Amino acid sequence: MTGRVYCYTGDGSGKTTAAFGLALRAVGHGKKVVVVQFMKGRPEVGEHKAQRVLPGLEVWQFGRREFVDLKSPAEEDKKLARKGLRFAAKKLAEKPFLLVLDEINLAAAVRLVSPKSVIRLLDKRGETNIVLTGRYAPPEIINYSDYVTYVIDVKKPVPLLKDKRGIEW
Repeated sequence: MTGRVYCYTGDGSGKTTAAFGLALRAVGHGKKVVVVQFMKGRPEVGEHKAQRVLPGLEVWQFGRREFVDLKSPAEEDKKLARKGLRFAAKKLAEKPFLLVLDEINLAAAVRLVSPKSVIRLLDKRGETNIVLTGRYAPPEIINYSDYVTYVIDVKKPVPLLKDKRGIEW
């Protein structure tokens, strides 16, 4: 296997943004990029809209519009996450240059999918590079990954400020 596994985790902001930075770089080189977003179901976000103007980029969402209750996820959230993982396996079989599993770390941490099922998928990567994002990456995923980046916020505005369209979403 020549594909590498990159894990972006931690409590800070910017994990998805970093993954999309790699996606942009790959698309710029004419490579095929597939992004599978877990626990996200909002097509109005910028990263989902970007596929309209960036040939070679596919973004698929497997989540509801509502946030997942991390302490007690709904059965629908579990079904969507498992469906997303099966879909990611189908896309991996197409051998894209880069496969981004956005929020998969958190999905595994709260048991929407098992860490073992994620690793089984990673074992099939071949030449495909895979990026895993999300807080609370389980130890099995951290140990398996070739690169692990822990993201922290050194400074962040007070929560009363609204997120900026085009920056945070």
